[in-house]
Amino acid sequence: MASALSVHGLVKVYGRGKSAGTATRALDGVSFDVEAGEFVAIMGPSGSGKSTLLNCVATIDRPTEGSVLIGGRDVTGMRSRDLADFRREQLGFIFQDSNLLDALTCRENIALPLTIGRVPARQVVERVDAIATELGVASVLDKYPYQVSGGQRQRVAACRAMVGGPTLVLADEPTGALDSKNSRTLLERFDEMNARQGATILMVTHDSFAASFCGRVLFIRDGRIFTELRRGDVDRREFFERIMEVVATIGGGSDDAR
Repeated sequence: MASALSVHGLVKVYGRGKSAGTATRALDGVSFDVEAGEFVAIMGPSGSGKSTLLNCVATIDRPTEGSVLIGGRDVTGMRSRDLADFRREQLGFIFQDSNLLDALTCRENIALPLTIGRVPARQVVERVDAIATELGVASVLDKYPYQVSGGQRQRVAACRAMVGGPTLVLADEPTGALDSKNSRTLLERFDEMNARQGATILMVTHDSFAASFCGRVLFIRDGRIFTELRRGDVDRREFFERIMEVVATIGGGSDDAR
């Protein structure tokens, strides 16, 4: 399969100097690939570098060394103007707090990337309706974000992230503000989107329950890849238990199988 994402030798150093006493090495030579159609989680204890890694992949931050290729294009050297277009066309973002615009209806929030991209109005309507039905929020399309539940807001945010058919969807702790029921619903929808539409999803999470829905989990510690687990043919509960074993070794994570 083709790689949706290729990360090679990623290093990120914060601080004015490069000496050990004045700089923080948040990433220390991280390399991995995500194939098109994979659902991958990144886990690690607080301060491990997982958020920095996501920011570099998301083109929000530039690495000190190394490369990030998304859909075969190296984004680390892109100009700011090109990056803005690239983010809109190739990346989808799902945040912990949904980041929906309260002045727009849920329908308008989902349609926003298509509208900015000058997609014809008829196609916008069709694509918004289709993705909202897929993620179970068709009934709230004409409501405003503050009129719907937290779980529905997150699914609307997921619709917005996926409606443009991005090369890569980046999810940053998407279940962090949700209760158990809504977390499960959102993750099941992610799983369905991944299986039915081949959506490629990279999710940063501290939650072993959330990670157990993925096909692969990368564990990061001290700015380096510690190990990885592949689900293979095992059921989700067994995969959850394997994830918990690694979490217990490196620290951090949830112990609730739900």
